Amino acid sequence: MRRAYLTTIAVVATSTSMLLRAQAGLETLPVQGSVYALMSSAGNSTVQIGPEGPLVVDTLPATSSEQVLAAVRALSPRPIRHIVLTSGEAQLAGGAANLSKAGRYVRVIDSIDPRGGDTRASIIAHLNVLNRMTAGGEASGSWPTDTYLTPDWSLFSNGEAVQFFHVPTAHTDGDTIVFFRRSDVVSTGAVFDAEAYPRFDPASGGSIDGIIEALNRVIDIAIPGENQEGGTVIVPGHGRLSDETDVANYRDMVTIVRDRVRAMVKKGQTLEQVRRARPTADYDGLYATRGWTADQFVEAVFRSVGGEGR
Repeated sequence: MRRAYLTTIAVVATSTSMLLRAQAGLETLPVQGSVYALMSSAGNSTVQIGPEGPLVVDTLPATSSEQVLAAVRALSPRPIRHIVLTSGEAQLAGGAANLSKAGRYVRVIDSIDPRGGDTRASIIAHLNVLNRMTAGGEASGSWPTDTYLTPDWSLFSNGEAVQFFHVPTAHTDGDTIVFFRRSDVVSTGAVFDAEAYPRFDPASGGSIDGIIEALNRVIDIAIPGENQEGGTVIVPGHGRLSDETDVANYRDMVTIVRDRVRAMVKKGQTLEQVRRARPTADYDGLYATRGWTADQFVEAVFRSVGGEGR
């Protein structure tokens, strides 16, 4: 009897292992309340479920769309209703067109609808994301259908207030932090990466100072649990689920590196001199990963704080 029991466990374990391989590393984790995280090496997506249909924050690259859709459908049989883009880059928003087509738009007012016969799920983002997508010639299927221009915006989804906070000049000039108030979960997008130095794009309005301001905004929203553990759960753009302490430590690291580089720039040091000084040396073991090297991060900070030349 015991041998048969162990054989059954082995079969189940093998089947589970095969399923995980089939999903190519996309893992679904319960976060808190009605919110789940889809986590992979390509990045993280956040999903809120409920009777009105899923709300998805960031869609991951287009190549991951089938896996993301399968994971969302495993959480809820209802069609996706809302998609929120924390920025417009392909790593976060590349699958927006595919997920939107698989979803369903729900009219809330019985009047003339500017969307006409467009029945796709709504794609929500800051107006700057739409402006950059249209200027960059990206396929219109990924363009936001609903935009906001104010410092914050909100909607009520699946019995929960969901707030959007615009954090300008961070990763880009169109970044959004998403806060699920009842579930007490914050989805940060690219402004917080739990396993690598932050990337920011000056050509798209990003800056190191904006990254720090965005991290401070996340810390302002989050409330820690007892002994600074638990409480508000943070879903980063990449890496493990985090809490306020994790974000504060990351903010401190970014600030320290920024200040070290700025001090060297004020002394007139060149980029090569700054690199040789290794201002990130005590953090490289944690964050010099995924192809974004310490030298690349230092150069980006150097340019952002006013450094010139080599």
